[in-house]
Amino acid sequence: MKYFERARLARAVMFVLGGCVAAPATLYAQAAAVDPTELDAVVVQGRINEIINLMPNEPVDSVFGFEKSIVETPRSLTTISNEMLSKFNISELDDLVALSPGSFTQSFFGVAGSLDVRGTPGEVYFRGIRRIDNPGNYPQPIAASDRVDIVRGPASPIYGPSKIGGYLNFVPKAARAENGALMKEPKGEFSITRGSWDKDVLRGEVGGPGKLGGKEFGYYLYAENEDSGSYYNNSSTDQSVYQASFDMQLTERSRIEFGGMYHKYEGNQVAGWNRVTQDLIDHGTYITGTPTSLDSNGNGLISAAEAAAGNVSLFYFGGVGAASAEQVNADLAAQPNMALVNPGTTTIKGDQVLVQEDDELSDKVLTLYFDFVHEFDNGVKLTNKAFYESLDNTNLNRYGFSQFADTSVFEDQLIFAFATDHGENVRAAYQFSPSIRHQEFEHGDNFAYEYFDRRDITQPGSPADRRTLSVAEGSDLEPFSSHTIGDYTVYGVAGLADWAFFDKLHLLAGLRQDHIKVNSTCVEGVDCDSDGLTGTRYSDSYDATSWSASLSYDIVKGLSPYVTVAKQTTMIVGQGGEVPAGNVAGGSAVADSELTEFGIKASLLDDRLYAAVAHYEQERVDYSAQNTVTNNTTRSKGWEVEFRAVLSDSLALTGAYTKVKVHNLTAAENGTQFGFAGGADLPAGVDPALMYGGVINGLTFTTDGRKAGVPENIYSMYLIYTGATGWLSGLTANIGATHVDAVYSGFSQAVRLPAYTLVNTGLNYETEHWRFGVQVKNLTNERYFRSNFPDLFGSSVVLPELPRNWLMTVAYKF
Repeated sequence: MKYFERARLARAVMFVLGGCVAAPATLYAQAAAVDPTELDAVVVQGRINEIINLMPNEPVDSVFGFEKSIVETPRSLTTISNEMLSKFNISELDDLVALSPGSFTQSFFGVAGSLDVRGTPGEVYFRGIRRIDNPGNYPQPIAASDRVDIVRGPASPIYGPSKIGGYLNFVPKAARAENGALMKEPKGEFSITRGSWDKDVLRGEVGGPGKLGGKEFGYYLYAENEDSGSYYNNSSTDQSVYQASFDMQLTERSRIEFGGMYHKYEGNQVAGWNRVTQDLIDHGTYITGTPTSLDSNGNGLISAAEAAAGNVSLFYFGGVGAASAEQVNADLAAQPNMALVNPGTTTIKGDQVLVQEDDELSDKVLTLYFDFVHEFDNGVKLTNKAFYESLDNTNLNRYGFSQFADTSVFEDQLIFAFATDHGENVRAAYQFSPSIRHQEFEHGDNFAYEYFDRRDITQPGSPADRRTLSVAEGSDLEPFSSHTIGDYTVYGVAGLADWAFFDKLHLLAGLRQDHIKVNSTCVEGVDCDSDGLTGTRYSDSYDATSWSASLSYDIVKGLSPYVTVAKQTTMIVGQGGEVPAGNVAGGSAVADSELTEFGIKASLLDDRLYAAVAHYEQERVDYSAQNTVTNNTTRSKGWEVEFRAVLSDSLALTGAYTKVKVHNLTAAENGTQFGFAGGADLPAGVDPALMYGGVINGLTFTTDGRKAGVPENIYSMYLIYTGATGWLSGLTANIGATHVDAVYSGFSQAVRLPAYTLVNTGLNYETEHWRFGVQVKNLTNERYFRSNFPDLFGSSVVLPELPRNWLMTVAYKF
């Protein structure tokens, strides 16, 4: 092991041991100082936990379906309560990396639709059911959540096919209290949030009990409206979220839960900086200039035919960096339209990005659910969960990418659950669940002539860089790359069993069988034409088996090592939830993933210390079945550490550490990875200004397929304070830091993004009816970046992240 690797690992060990040893030592010293007759005072001392709901002691059914606490669940996961979301002013998914290991997320063109989990794209669940894929179609609303669960690794067999990385499960605010009982009286809150760059959010929520036809019911209503500016030029956010949940007791043993959410979003994607070089990252030095216009008909836009006639693309097997400078200069000289006609340099700011005024990202998402729950006299519990969601998405980017998606899904899960004893020393719980999921999709996109570098981002867009699109108003429509219509249906049956032997040894096993039928037709598209797919309806069916097995042992109460092995089925779908016709034709619409994980969890000192350590290896085992954007074939290996400690009545500490390496298995198998080249990829002696009017792509050689953009080490720690007496009893403050390793922006490793430490702090003060909160993010004004699609575009575009910014919230509670 090299010296710097040993040093980095040593820092990681010191960080983990420092948190996991110092915290309990502090707690032990406090406990030892208290007279045994005052033991109750020690237990009650965790008032801070009551305020922010820090310790993960509540049952979480989003992993296996059994109501196990996080300590009892033999998988790596994090749960974040509504109180934590509020007190930490967590407003977007990217904020969660500070509290959850394994959740660092690369930029999906500036839109936080879902987290990357363990270095690969994750999924989003709503009350335990998988939603339509959202890699970056719209930012995921999280303020309406009562709890967010981050589950690392593929889902349990009970939930059906899922991605390898992991998923987020959102539990919406509901009419039942934490103890399962209906709310006793109405309560609500209205709030206004203001922030940097004209951020303006209005929220209102109210819930309570009632009676309908003599039956008790509860309700919870939530509404949010945002009309905000943005740090980035030509960007803004206009969105509305409406959510309602109802819970009605039909009989003593039967109840229904139903509700839904409607989300309307209007904004835009943010590609970030183009014309990326190491000098741009290190010093902000940007190469300016405009290429020769290819707009021959004078309509202000570059059509596909005009782009093709302009001859502004090159391809190099092995990557342009493997070619000689003489060869590349000769190739570029033969294609003069690729050169900038007036090159120069300037220094740019992070808000100058590749976005034009008429770029658009708009979505309408409707989510509905209806649950029926009945408990039989013999102890069997029946739950029927019905779920519906629709997505209407439009995405327009004038550098040459457009997309639409019209997708809907219906899923129904019928779950029978019961518990029994097998003699004195064996307790067991069982679940049996048939289910059906039907998804319909229509999706179209165009990326045939996508030019990131033609636009000089120090200048407004012009006819020299504005592209015609396939999805737009007016007459400037282009043929699709692919326009796909189809559907798939998953018929599944699953069983789970949870055995406890002598209240010490626990075995949890699950098995699922799916029959999947897929239909897909590419009705039009230049890519489909070239592949001979256009107009043919392709159908296929798959029989897939998923299973999991976990073994854990309670050394003492609250201390449990565990091991889990699993095999899970996954669907290979695109950005709009579509199954490409080519995947169906090639028999590669369904794939498998495998997980091996072992770890130890602890909840000690009267549940005032929680700690978890996990090591895992997971991989997709079908190298030929992948979607480069949403579902890579990858292998991830790493460690995850998390702890939370209540140090005193007023102080708490949280920490997280992630160590991960991700490899693209398809690239490693083939020895090459396709991608777009940037100026930094050119051999020495070639001026990048000669290529920025077009695009250079090719196959980059690789030996191990190491994925770029994913930091190997991430460290995070937060200190939380709550006032104990008097006027301070309403005060909550937090400060924390997250340190992220340096990464390469792209697969070719031509540009390195620096390491950074992000410091956030916040202050909340509450009275009986009022709440005031201030949050400052990036307190030290750190300059940092995130990669954008590192396998494909990492050398071409990079997202400069936000400088110091603030949020302020005023809320009235009733």
